[in-house]
Amino acid sequence: MSALIHLTLPDGSVREVAAGTTAGDVARAIGPGLAKAALAARVDGEVVDLERPIERDARLAIVTAKDEADALELVRHDFAHVLAEAVQALFPGTQITFGPATDDGFYYDLAPPAGRGPFTDDELPLIETEMRRIIAADKPLVREVWSRDALIEKWTADGERFKAEWAVELPEGEELSVYWSGKPGEAGAWMDMCRGPHLPSTGKLDPAAFKLTRVSGAYWRGDQKNPQLSRIYGTGWLTKKQLDAHLLMLEEAAKRDHRKLGAEMDLFHLQSEAHGSVFWHPKGYLIWRTLEAYMRRRLDAAGYVEVKTPQVMDARQWEQSGHWGKYRENMFVIPDEVPNTEDEGPIVSDDAEWMALKPMNCPAHVLIFRQGIKSYRDLPLRMAEFGCCHRNEPHGALHGIMRVRQFTQDDAHIFVREDQLVDEVAAFIDLLHSVYADLGFDQYAVKLALRPEKRFGSDEMWDISEDELRRAVRVSSLPDGIKAGFEELEGEGAFYAPKLEFHLTDAIGRTWQVGTIQSDRVLPERLDASYVGEDGERHRPVMLHRAILGTFERFIGILIEHHAGRFPLWLAPVQVVVATIVSDADDYAEGLVEQLRAAGIRAEADLRNEKINYKVREHSLAKVPVMLVVGRREAEEGTVAVRRLGEERQQVLPFAGMLETLRGEALAPDLKRSN
Repeated sequence: MSALIHLTLPDGSVREVAAGTTAGDVARAIGPGLAKAALAARVDGEVVDLERPIERDARLAIVTAKDEADALELVRHDFAHVLAEAVQALFPGTQITFGPATDDGFYYDLAPPAGRGPFTDDELPLIETEMRRIIAADKPLVREVWSRDALIEKWTADGERFKAEWAVELPEGEELSVYWSGKPGEAGAWMDMCRGPHLPSTGKLDPAAFKLTRVSGAYWRGDQKNPQLSRIYGTGWLTKKQLDAHLLMLEEAAKRDHRKLGAEMDLFHLQSEAHGSVFWHPKGYLIWRTLEAYMRRRLDAAGYVEVKTPQVMDARQWEQSGHWGKYRENMFVIPDEVPNTEDEGPIVSDDAEWMALKPMNCPAHVLIFRQGIKSYRDLPLRMAEFGCCHRNEPHGALHGIMRVRQFTQDDAHIFVREDQLVDEVAAFIDLLHSVYADLGFDQYAVKLALRPEKRFGSDEMWDISEDELRRAVRVSSLPDGIKAGFEELEGEGAFYAPKLEFHLTDAIGRTWQVGTIQSDRVLPERLDASYVGEDGERHRPVMLHRAILGTFERFIGILIEHHAGRFPLWLAPVQVVVATIVSDADDYAEGLVEQLRAAGIRAEADLRNEKINYKVREHSLAKVPVMLVVGRREAEEGTVAVRRLGEERQQVLPFAGMLETLRGEALAPDLKRSN
């Protein structure tokens, strides 16, 4: 007789069942509705196949489409497997590798059959049709456990060299799971090595809820020395309605792409002579300067002091801070070279000192803190720097101005006493909330990234640091709705500190992680930072690493896409264009521009001999917020015809009144509040 186990359901009820019972058995026992809706199960928090036997007492929850995060992960994983099966059915000789779920879909890397080139976008409709046939067949997805040796033999016999290579590198004696699409061993059944979990069958997928999007090249195991594969991408959802909404968002995102708008608005460009660095044009740099001036005023008002630190520092400093061991591969390292007077390049001796371009500002800020004796009365010390940093990001990871190698952070480090920490973090959160509101973001999420597996510091230190950040969120002035969405992320903290992350939601629903604050007790210890306490003894400060925008490059990219290039008037590089209908109004237009500029408004005149509709269309494409159109009548009457971006109608108004209106609108939000 089978042993009995106890399964505790989410409502607190307990079911006594035989060991080896599956979650599917429990769902069927509860009722046909749940059995039909069941996709997988959570056993003691782990998502497993619905038909996986349960051998011990456990907490059990049935996963359905209502558990959207789990359900999406499952269906996207299954779409990836169905994609690989479809390609092998259509193109015999194709070799499979791996295909994970992604944030909005899935992909699979495949080696095309010998003798043909990579797969192309033109073949995607054919592959989609085959995928829908596999889904309609409602093939069972069956898990089996194989020995490593048996699996190597299977992959080798089938000519699957990539799978065989991977299996060879797994520990000897390890049992590996595989999944069959169809009954194992039967004709038409397809197999892949996978940890799972999976849905009960392909028929649980909605055949109308996915779309293959593109094909790109990828190297086996990410190494360009290895064979090149075809990576087929797709987006997958629970329903067609979700897919349609996502495709609409992608269409809108393409219109808002910061690279496209940056070129159209003449803001910046990128080129191969400086991979990962931005060439800012005058208009783009005006946005930068306006944003930087705004942030500087906010920091001054919040009691920060601004510093400037070196670009290059000795490797020994990075070793002492811990970055050399943890971050070396992402640093640009250079030898401390001896100049060669014979013009044959620098001389690098075998014992040359090594230097590194700074990837972050924090160690340098500790060195400033250490200059002179600090008292407990000096804390908190809020030290800010708009510091230019460099990180050696892979070429394939670079993306417009969103991910670059050279960037400027709106960085600051706050040195606090233990008793000040919670209030100081709460004050930072309140400042961040105000800045985001000024920049047009009223929706964001706060997440606490907890200790990673590899870290510095004791568990006690991490317990204290994580709890302080939790308390700071509670006592801050954040709206209740944002506090209610507070989330904790296991294992995602920095190696030296837990951190609060702030994830913005933009105008089309995408999220961007930008702001952060980290509570660090490790770096002050490693770099020997101290202050003299009220008791006359030396104490370690806690170092708060914080940023609101993150980096100027990325945040400006986010702003471009959030506003679709239609910046609020105070941020727009050109705020007003005065355009003439006839040349008789040229002198009047130039006089208006002079008055606008004297009032602090970024204005230009368009006196070209072009039709006014052409001028309006051109400046609308350039996203100029306000056009003042003038002709003979306006010049005689001292008026302007006002056209605002995105509005069809225009108003004829006295210029004097319009000047005062624009003067107020062009002020940054913090200056409006102080007026």
